[in-house]
Amino acid sequence: MNRKKFLSSAVFATAALSSLEGWTAGNTVKEESRLVYRIPPYLKSGDVIGITCPAGFITLEEIMPAVKLMESWGFHCKIGKTVGARDFTFGGTDAERAADLQQMLDDPGLKAIMCARGGYGAVRIIDQLDFKNFVSRPKWIIGFSDITVLHCHLDRNFKIASLHSKMCNSFPSDWSLAEPVQIETILSIRQALAGDDLSYLAPFNAHNKLGSAEGLLVGGNLSIIETLAGSHSDLQTDGKILFVEDTGEYLYGIDRMFWNLKRNGKLSKLKGLVVGGFKLKPDDPGEEFGRTVQEIVLEKIKEFDYPVCFDFPVGHQRNNVALKCGVKHLLKVEGDRSSLKSIG
Repeated sequence: MNRKKFLSSAVFATAALSSLEGWTAGNTVKEESRLVYRIPPYLKSGDVIGITCPAGFITLEEIMPAVKLMESWGFHCKIGKTVGARDFTFGGTDAERAADLQQMLDDPGLKAIMCARGGYGAVRIIDQLDFKNFVSRPKWIIGFSDITVLHCHLDRNFKIASLHSKMCNSFPSDWSLAEPVQIETILSIRQALAGDDLSYLAPFNAHNKLGSAEGLLVGGNLSIIETLAGSHSDLQTDGKILFVEDTGEYLYGIDRMFWNLKRNGKLSKLKGLVVGGFKLKPDDPGEEFGRTVQEIVLEKIKEFDYPVCFDFPVGHQRNNVALKCGVKHLLKVEGDRSSLKSIG
């Protein structure tokens, strides 16, 4: 080949490869600064919310308090085929759950999809889903716990905001008897879907690291985030505010997972860290780990100077507020309290 033509071709090939660098299955991009996050349209009276079970099973009777309350807000609910279906612990077979969620992703008449409950199972179907129609007409995907799989997948591949919040199984069966914290946190779902700015306070914790930060909010269940590392759903945290929570883990397991985040670089370039509720298994007698969650976290981020908030109201607990993933937030960790406010 002519040397001049060869060099020209090589330069073109290098440029082409550079433009594609970071892209994998699902159109994943590594270079965060080039991307613009999209916020699905907020809901108005008359809009339809689909309810499906991508993970654990739940009965129709069990979701009815959530259906009735959301209809009282002015929304309509479309109940998926997986509600009431069961395949052992799952809300139907993998094929049934994937098909039900796919139908809702593709349905132009839906403005939001609420996952009926968590449990386990979303990772078994995530790679079967086609998000082409969803990307052209994005809608809010709602849930937490195992649904962190969907939040992370949307963030990594499509840069579309989603809603980390309670699901149908968390709605009280009798609204008139609900505790104030239940009412407040469930109403935060309505506020989020309506496009209201969300602002939350957390009590003072002596382990907090003071400061303020502004950035996109991402996160969810710690064990899910860890297990997605290296996959096409791997959460990207650089330049963002990360929030985490978990349940049913031993302290040594929390320590292991935070080491994983540190070694994967997920803690090094954060704007801020928000630590929510951690419901722990008690240490086995004679096998005490000897460190608290706060000590575990602070050990991993001691060389970084971003603000850190503990005891934030998110997690497997009644005080579990709605958070807009992929939306800009302002975090302030002060001497008497912490606050997190959406600004987009």
